[in-house]
Formats: sequence, C-alpha cells, structure tokens
Amino acid sequence: MTQPPPPPNQPPGPPPGGFGAPQDPPPGGFGAPQEPQPGAFGTPPPPGHPGQPGQPGQPGQPGYGFPQAQPGQPPVPPPYGYPPGPPQPQQQPPQPPTMPQQQYGFPQGPPQPQSYQQFPTQPMQPGQPMQPGQPVAPGGPGGRKKLSTQMKIVIAAAAAVVLLVGGGLVYAGLGDDSTGPAGTAGGATGGGKDGGSGGTDGPGKEKAPADPKSKLAFKVDLPKVPDVTDASGAWLTDTTYAKAGVNSIVGYDPDKGTPKWTLPLTGQICAASAHMTADFKVPILFEATKRTAPRYYQPCTEVGLVDLASGKLVWSTSITGGTAGDKKATFSEVTVHDRTVAAGGLDGGAGFDLANGNPRWKPQVNADNCEDAGYGGGEGGLVAVRKCGSYDDPAVSIQTLDPMTGAPKSEYKMPRGVDFASVVSAKPLVVAAEVGDVEGDGSGISDFFSIDETTGKLKAKITADPARYAGRCRSNRVEGCTQLAVGNNKLYVPTEEHEGSTGEYGDETNEVVAFDLDTGRLAPEKADAGDGYTLMPLRMDGGNVIAYKLPPYNKGGQIVSIDGGSMKQTVLMQNPNEKPVRDIETGFSVTGAEFLYGDGRFFVSDMLISKRPIGREYLVVAFSAAG
Repeated sequence: MTQPPPPPNQPPGPPPGGFGAPQDPPPGGFGAPQEPQPGAFGTPPPPGHPGQPGQPGQPGQPGYGFPQAQPGQPPVPPPYGYPPGPPQPQQQPPQPPTMPQQQYGFPQGPPQPQSYQQFPTQPMQPGQPMQPGQPVAPGGPGGRKKLSTQMKIVIAAAAAVVLLVGGGLVYAGLGDDSTGPAGTAGGATGGGKDGGSGGTDGPGKEKAPADPKSKLAFKVDLPKVPDVTDASGAWLTDTTYAKAGVNSIVGYDPDKGTPKWTLPLTGQICAASAHMTADFKVPILFEATKRTAPRYYQPCTEVGLVDLASGKLVWSTSITGGTAGDKKATFSEVTVHDRTVAAGGLDGGAGFDLANGNPRWKPQVNADNCEDAGYGGGEGGLVAVRKCGSYDDPAVSIQTLDPMTGAPKSEYKMPRGVDFASVVSAKPLVVAAEVGDVEGDGSGISDFFSIDETTGKLKAKITADPARYAGRCRSNRVEGCTQLAVGNNKLYVPTEEHEGSTGEYGDETNEVVAFDLDTGRLAPEKADAGDGYTLMPLRMDGGNVIAYKLPPYNKGGQIVSIDGGSMKQTVLMQNPNEKPVRDIETGFSVTGAEFLYGDGRFFVSDMLISKRPIGREYLVVAFSAAG
C-alpha cells in the first residue's frame, strides 16, 4: 500500500542529561553504566544537519523546523508565529521572524550558536528563539531594542491566526504525515476550564493515601551465578509478588517478602509475558536442561503456563517446525490473549491452547520466506509482527490475528527501511519502529504508527525525534517497549532530560507529553517532573498514567498518578530520603530493571544477573506504606 511521505525534519531538543545523580558526590544511581546495557539515549544530530546554526532558510526557502512541502502535496501552512500568506506557484514569500520558543517537549526553532551558559555577544533580535538556560539581556529577549511597526503588525497577524484556529497552537512538524502537516492541538482528548477533564477511559483503581510516605518493606539478595543470567519476569497479583530467579520462579508475600512458594524449572527462564490472565496465569519460556560449563547456554525451547496463585506449572510443551525443521523450535518471547498463548522467534511463531498447551498453529516456511517474528497480546487483541524476504532487506507487516487459528484479520505494511517493529499496544494498535538509517540513540524508536486494528489502515504516523523524546523498545522483542503508555486514545511519551529551572548541574528534569492517536497531534497539556526528577510512565490505571519519578541523588523517588486529560499529578508514594535507602533504590539500571506498582506497593527488580555485579546487591527491593 502507498506509504505516507516522510515527516518533516524536527529540530533537536536540549541535550539530554543524566538522571540527576552528580558524578561527585556519590556515583551511580539511575543512568549509571551497567553491564551489559544498550546504547544511551539522546544522541545529538550529526554536524551539517539541516538548519545548523548559521544556516537559516533564505527567502523563498523555508528554514529549519518549517514543515517541508512534499512533491504532489498541497502547500504546507506556516508554523506558529507566522502570518498566513497566499501560496505562490514558484516561491514562498519571505519569512518573518519567529515567535519566542515554546517550552521543552514542543517543537522548537533552530538552536543559536551560543552555549547554554554563555551570554550572547550581540543583542538578540525581536522574535529570535531563546535557548534553554540562555541568560536574558535586560529588557527581555530582545534587550532594550523596541519593536518596529512592521514587527507589531506581524505579531498581531500571528495572534489572529491563533484565534482563527480555535484557540489552539499550530505545531510545526509533529502532525500526522499521512494527512499533511499538523493543525491545531486544541482538538486533542481532554479540555475543560483547568486544561483537562480527566482521561476518557474512566477513573483508576489506585487511590492516594492520607500519607504517601513509604518504607523499605523488604529486599532479596542477588543469587550467585557462574555467568550472565537472564532473570526477566516479575508479576504482582492481589496476594503475591512473583519473580524469576535461577532455574525457578519464587512467589513472595508482597508485604513481608517471605517466600510463599517456589516453582523449580528444568532450566533457566529465558522469556516471560508481561500480561497475565484474569485468574493470574502467565506464560513463560524456559530451557529444557540446566546450563553447564564451559558454555553456559541452552536453547530456549520450552513453553509453559504458570499459575501465580498456587505456584504450579499448569502445563509445558515444545514444538517442531519452521526453520528448525525436525528439531525443537526456539523462541525468544511469549504473550497471551484470550484463550491463546503465542510465542515467536527466529524459527517462526506458534500458538497454543491456554487450557492444555495443545498447538493451535505451528511455525511454517513458505516460498516468500515469511515468518512471525513475535506477538503483542493482552486484553485488547493478538497482533503479529511478520517478516518476509531476506534478512538484510525484510518486508515487515503488522497483522491482527484470530487468536483461535492465527489467521490474519487485517494487515498494515510498514514502510521500507523498517527492519523490526515493536507493539506498544494491541488495542488501540500502536507500533514503534526505526525507519531507515536514522541517527538513533539505541532506543529502537524514530516513529510511532497508530493503526486501525479493524481495517489495517494507518491513522497517524508520529515522528519522535530520539534527541527529544525518551522511551525504549528492545530491537529483538515485539513486546519489549518500556517507559511508554497508551490510553484515552493517546500515546504518553516522556521527553529526554534537559536543564531544569535553576540552571544548576544536577537539576535535570523532563516531562510526559501526549499524542492523539487519530491525528498524531501533540496535546497542549503536559506533566512536569520537577527539578532533579525524571518522569517514567509505567502503565495505565483506567484513564490515569501511573509513573515513577526517578529521584535526584539526595532524595527518594515517587510514584504519581497523572490525570490522562489534564496531566495533573497526584502523589501515591514518597520513598524515604535516608541515604542508605536511597542508595538501594537507585542501585538499579533503568534499562535493566522491572518496575511494578499496585495497591500501595512498589517493586524494583533486576532483569539480568551478572557473575560480578557492579554496584548492585539485590535482586528485588520493595516499598510499602509507612503506616
């Protein structure tokens, strides 16, 4: 199918910072290098990027940050701050000066050549965009120079444009590229006199306590391992916190941390579903035998279903077919939807009956070299990421499936240049991918795709500049996305860290912003982390976003509930400020840990155990209400 044209270039945001912990005093904390870890966030654009300082657009040629008209497409309207003018057949009218820059997390003008802590050597001109942290000369951004009559006319015209579009701001370069440039953000879900009437998905279950202060409830020591060992898998039920360990899964009392049950496995767990059934059953993948020296590895061939209420293995099985031939097929991830468990990997995909493990479909090899790389599941539906063709140049498509047969019900073909895709949400269907040879930051995301799960048609393509927006998707897991949330027909994304309001080292902060899934437009409301904190979405709770506020080096973290419409925050938990407890809380790598919150309890656990862990002592730490 015809793909939408590529999105206009977006200017890079302020350079991302760390999670607030200074290098000296104490190192480590969130963002500290761990072994092994993916690449860091926030790789800046290479030199010579269009719109580099000192290269503004010339009359008749839009400058950096201005939406570019595509061949065969209607003319692109000017961004916020520009009066509209009649389109010309051969050239565009000269561009007036831009209006002052919006806050971080919103489209911004080209950066100026001054550094963040350096005063400009020349007075700033009216309308020149300011840089975050740039000192302002007396008299405002333009010094004491008065506005000319012409400039006053330009500003008045721009204000009229804002009123005409219904009171919303026009954002350049962040719209749905399948339908043209972005229009107003005022039509996004939410609204009301205070900036939002709450999430459309209804109230959440998590309630704010009278006193949000918490205590360190318990901690579980790291087990000794002979080599790097995957320990992915953590779940929270109404009575049990369960965590994958070495050749086993252990269920703990969520308040005391005492083991309730231990489920031994034939080998090491190698993948697990983040989704579980309503009666607390969860599918896992594990190895058929235990690892032995000198090669601590076994193929990931066994599929099983665990009852987290009883600690029993309901069933386990393996399967042949696909590129594995007569040998056991290997899998790398597993999920569940309705009455079907689905597992995918390099040998293809397979489906199993939830009740007994009998196969619903097996990996198959066809003439087009197509296979299911993996599946996205949960309550909303079952979605396959299907790859066809060669390894170097695959054709990737997103299919919604009949969970009983595996037959596709709808399909969207991803743009060429996409080697892999991750399912952020099965319903609403949201997919993340890196498109083409992007200057990425290791996050696995350059664009989000909002797809109609019934028809397979693209609703919106949301370009997320890796230098500006955070979030992460693992390049080999279809359900490997973290720090993102989908609800209220919106995608909630954290921005990268940037300088806080004080301009001091260590006060880095960020925001959580929301994109409308029908239009791709950025909502005007956002949630601010506050100086020194970093907001990280964990999951939805009705129409609210449950988020973890990673702390600075001298404070405890917080769990907050963000209203999905107004983006106002309510503190659900405030972790202790004592240094020994802070050191334990911040001893985990953000990209290598699992975070769970529910009913006044917060759990942080390791996903990868090393033979010689650096700066880490615990497999699990848990916090609960102090009262």
